[in-house]
Amino acid sequence: MNAPKVRLDRTDRKILEALQEDARLSSAELAERVALTTSPCWRRVKRLEEQGVITGYQAKVDPGRLGYQVTALVHVSLDLKGAKHVQAFERAVAGIPQVLSCYRVSGRYDHQLTVVAEDLAAYGVFAEANINSLPYVKEIYTSFVLREVKSTSNPPLPAM
Repeated sequence: MNAPKVRLDRTDRKILEALQEDARLSSAELAERVALTTSPCWRRVKRLEEQGVITGYQAKVDPGRLGYQVTALVHVSLDLKGAKHVQAFERAVAGIPQVLSCYRVSGRYDHQLTVVAEDLAAYGVFAEANINSLPYVKEIYTSFVLREVKSTSNPPLPAM
């Protein structure tokens, strides 16, 4: 999180905006959109990847189309908060496919998880078998998503 800020010029911003809109663009299509020839455009993309600005490419998948009708935000408090205990919890969470995200957070709870399940009953079974049995879990508090208003993993690009 404390990585040095990378300076972006106008062309870098155009490349990032185009890839955020459609990461499936070919090198030629991307170059055309940002008014470069293919080779310099490709070199800029590679530089942005090497600098860690572009960290990967992925398809956005609708969980509902895969049968996941419930999204839960799960706040977890640990009973032991030493480094080895937190790391054990985080390693265990990382191995659970239904956990889409896990953040170590400040405040009353230590972690926030985003979890998907087929329905409320399936979430109950999942929570009992997986979340409650994670190492060092003291307390969980679950909220269910009623409607997704906004969801993106792309931060806004900084102003020039």
